[in-house]
Amino acid sequence: MIGSLPLSAPQLETRIVPALQAIEDRLMEVVTSADETINPPTSHLAEAGGKRLRPVLALLTAQLGEPSLATGDQIRDAGVAVELTHIATLYHDDVMDEAPLRRGAPSAQTVWGNSAAILTGDVLVARASQLVAALGPEAVMAHAKTFERLCMGQLHETLPRPAGTDPVDHYIQVLADKTGSLIAVSARYGAMLTDAGARTEQIAEEFGEKIGVAFQLADDVIDLMSDSATTGKTPGTDLREGVDTMPVLLLRKALAAGELDAAGQAILSRLSTGDLSDDAFLADVVTRLREHPVLARTREMAMAWAAEAIEGLGDLEEAVLDGTRHRLAEAGIEGEAAAAALADAGERVVQVRAAMEDFARILVDRAA
Repeated sequence: MIGSLPLSAPQLETRIVPALQAIEDRLMEVVTSADETINPPTSHLAEAGGKRLRPVLALLTAQLGEPSLATGDQIRDAGVAVELTHIATLYHDDVMDEAPLRRGAPSAQTVWGNSAAILTGDVLVARASQLVAALGPEAVMAHAKTFERLCMGQLHETLPRPAGTDPVDHYIQVLADKTGSLIAVSARYGAMLTDAGARTEQIAEEFGEKIGVAFQLADDVIDLMSDSATTGKTPGTDLREGVDTMPVLLLRKALAAGELDAAGQAILSRLSTGDLSDDAFLADVVTRLREHPVLARTREMAMAWAAEAIEGLGDLEEAVLDGTRHRLAEAGIEGEAAAAALADAGERVVQVRAAMEDFARILVDRAA
């Protein structure tokens, strides 16, 4: 068990679990300050909990590089920074969605108002940026590009879809930007900050982006299948806010192709003409979507993206060994010491790859 994830990686637990706890402790320090006025809102969502997926992934991929750096200060700061950035986006998302709950607790804007919630998210982004600034120019650029993608994804979800674009492809790109990009940079930071090599960085980043899409597709299923006590959000919140998630997009695509069944047509009719602010009406639409095949299709898509992420790890072992050879050559280490280091790297990459595969499966199994 690493954090909240039941990863089958007992050899890695002794390295990663203490570092993850250190990240958690540091996160709680960073979300508070000497200013007692803003401490309650800035610490609100961090204290409500969370899976800490992004720090866990950063710590996992850090095991692919220089062992002495794998749980050091830079990796820990990166873990805090990506989690802070994620939490900041939740404050902003909840304002846009007018969501009453987040992680089972009242959302920030319901407690302090929209303006305070938006500014709180901005403060957390600023604090994350300060942490990343100490990690070097490459990390700063990666963080800046990721935050741009987060915002672009939200804008593309909010603004009208350009005419002539495929609605499903457009939505997948939104998911890649809104969710995949931050998980991707989390995976990349682990490899980057431990000098695991450019190819290892690329494999880790691509894995992170794909499981981010899989994760969000699974969430589209969970949003309809779970109750608010489980998710901390009202089922069908996206429907209420006029956001078409994958099940609805599949209905619309089938309608455009003249292939939509009567049950699907009834759902779309209710979405376009009914009052989704009415809890009973929303619950009826959610029930209809639960019973329609598009929900199973969305689940299958999540599983396919996870499988593709796992398939992309095929070259990971060779990439890690190449990176290890490069570090050894630069350090002038040869002979038995080099052979021992390569053997250790070979053992670690097998363990990490198995844990990453577990990580991907766990994210989509939630929607089973």
